[in-house]
Amino acid sequence: MFNISTKTMQWGEETLTLETGKVARQADGTVIATLGETSVMANVTFAKTQKEGQDFFPLTVHYQEKYYAAGKVPGGFFKREARPTEKETLTARLIDRPIRPLFVDGFKNEVLVMCTVLSHDLVNDPDIVAMIAASAALTISGAPFMGPIAGCRVGFEDGEYVLNPTVDDMHDLRNNPEQRLDLVVAGTKDAVMMVESEAYELTEDEMLGAVTFAHEQIQPVIDLIIDLAESAAKEPFDFQPPDYSALYDAVKAAGEDKMRAAYAITDKQERVAAVAAVKDEIKAGLSEEQLADANLGPALKKLESVVLRGSVVKDGKRIDGRKLDEIRPIVCETGLLPRTHGSALFTRGETQGLVVTTLGTGDDEQIIDALHGNFRSNFLLHYNFPPYSVGEVGRVGGPGRREIGHGKLAWRALQAVLPAATDFPYTIRVVSEITESNGSSSMASVCGGSLSMMDAGVPLKAPVAGVAMGLVLEDDGSYAVLSDILGDEDHLGDMDFKVAGTENGITSLQMDIKVAGITPEIMKKALEQAKAGRLHILGEMAKALTEAGAFSVHAPRIETMQIPTDKIREVIGSGGKVIREIVEVSGAKVDINDDGIIKIASPNGEAIQKAYDMIHSIVAEPEEGQIYKGTVVKIVDFGAFVNFFGKRDGLVHVSQIENRRLNHPSDVLKEGQEVWVKLLGFDDRGKVRLSMKVVDQDTGEPMAEEASEKKSRKKEEAEG
Repeated sequence: MFNISTKTMQWGEETLTLETGKVARQADGTVIATLGETSVMANVTFAKTQKEGQDFFPLTVHYQEKYYAAGKVPGGFFKREARPTEKETLTARLIDRPIRPLFVDGFKNEVLVMCTVLSHDLVNDPDIVAMIAASAALTISGAPFMGPIAGCRVGFEDGEYVLNPTVDDMHDLRNNPEQRLDLVVAGTKDAVMMVESEAYELTEDEMLGAVTFAHEQIQPVIDLIIDLAESAAKEPFDFQPPDYSALYDAVKAAGEDKMRAAYAITDKQERVAAVAAVKDEIKAGLSEEQLADANLGPALKKLESVVLRGSVVKDGKRIDGRKLDEIRPIVCETGLLPRTHGSALFTRGETQGLVVTTLGTGDDEQIIDALHGNFRSNFLLHYNFPPYSVGEVGRVGGPGRREIGHGKLAWRALQAVLPAATDFPYTIRVVSEITESNGSSSMASVCGGSLSMMDAGVPLKAPVAGVAMGLVLEDDGSYAVLSDILGDEDHLGDMDFKVAGTENGITSLQMDIKVAGITPEIMKKALEQAKAGRLHILGEMAKALTEAGAFSVHAPRIETMQIPTDKIREVIGSGGKVIREIVEVSGAKVDINDDGIIKIASPNGEAIQKAYDMIHSIVAEPEEGQIYKGTVVKIVDFGAFVNFFGKRDGLVHVSQIENRRLNHPSDVLKEGQEVWVKLLGFDDRGKVRLSMKVVDQDTGEPMAEEASEKKSRKKEEAEG
């Protein structure tokens, strides 16, 4: 009934298995990949005909984490998986980016790749397993896919690269100084196709070494996929790339010179209008048959590409007149918005981001429900890309995959320099509103985010800047690396290579390749050129702000205090009664965790101090020999009980009230009276012994024994 093919290999410390032929046999390609006890099923289907008039490649990748994979029930009211989480969206992009360029040029049939996590051992991250399963399923499906690819994760610990570190090793790297890198690399047999990373100020050589290490480690996985395909692959789909050379020649003859003139215009809006006008002129000179050709769009795009790329490699000339390594003019401003906690406007050429920072308390942390467990995040970065930023009209809704991906890239770049939560106990939310865009708005978010947080008073370890690099690679091997690429250079070039970091090193690297990979030589050149660009941008940012500014009067103040864990119950009280009273009386927010760390937050310093004093009185122990101000709560024949330390009472014996004999304590004391007392110690039963006569009741200062007796005699004489 089943025609099962299984291939297995040892990969690092785990066993990798690929299996097909048993599950989902009606899909064009299905592979279940298992690493350790993490299993992901990838299903591939593709349309056998192209939709009429379709001029783009409709590839869709879905990645789904099923909670049953980790033996969990989803949270919420509905108790089922719903809209994709951020992790699922980012993983879908992670798979899409390296496979998209490997479909045969001209193939525009709809393709659907679905990856479903079936089992998660909480050790091996399923995103890498999903990427391998998707590649294997595409390879055996018969689709015109020029793979396979494989991917792996790389860590960097004690100067050594680590293959596929565990989920725990990669979780919350900011608080794990031993791990300095979370790098994902995907590639073919010959070249790297995609890089995604979170790093902690690695040098260019260390980062390049990590990418090279990853490419070496994926080679046996590619061989395993090929081995599976040899026994289980379907017949290749009969697809012949369309030949539109004659149409392209006509398009070129009709408008090459005009297209070059249009691309010579430096202003983006004027250039876009001019290019559109040239296309209309070209179409006006074509025949009815040529206008009806479905390949007219690709022919026009090819002409644009040839015009833009040719002069770049041959003459070193870019469409806006810059040199290959030249960064556009930069203007930085901070403190624009009066009521926000921190704000910055970062403008680089025709790309601009308005970035705003908000400081919150522990209540504002994001709670993330993931397969490997729930955890909290105190740093959030949200990126918005409205249609007006590119002068267009479009639908406005929730964040799409692009917004989520760009926001996560900026998050990775900035979180490496955040202060430890113990030093800066705030929740930090950064929002990047892209107000203009013409290339690399994610890197503008990094630069603006760094400035905005410093404006809010966040003590960053160092400022961070980012730059986007491009590549034009010709068939003869000649190439040009471009710094700070424009939107057109990104669209028509061969590489999108984003690097962010401080003066000391890289904090994030993202690379996407549109051709069959790049060589280590090109990547080294791009990293060196990116470093120079990054340092230049940091210099421009320093003109606006060089260090953390003053706190906004509208931002909450947070004080932290550590209490013994055995005192937590006393601070909270039965049913939360005590902590509610502290909040109500003081007016401050109070948050306590299981380690005994208490955060007290309020814009009002007096409220923070009031809450601090109330908590301190509960958890602290009175010290022998110290003087305290207390209140008489009860008078008895042999003395008076004084509440002197929180809710703690002690006895002032009648002999310790004054340096004279009293008939009764009520001769000088009454209930509710405030007095100064000194803690003499504790008796054999642990009861507190207090004294009033050794403290000056007017000043609260200790009295010498002679002065105390002299004062008592004067008082007796006055009364006598």
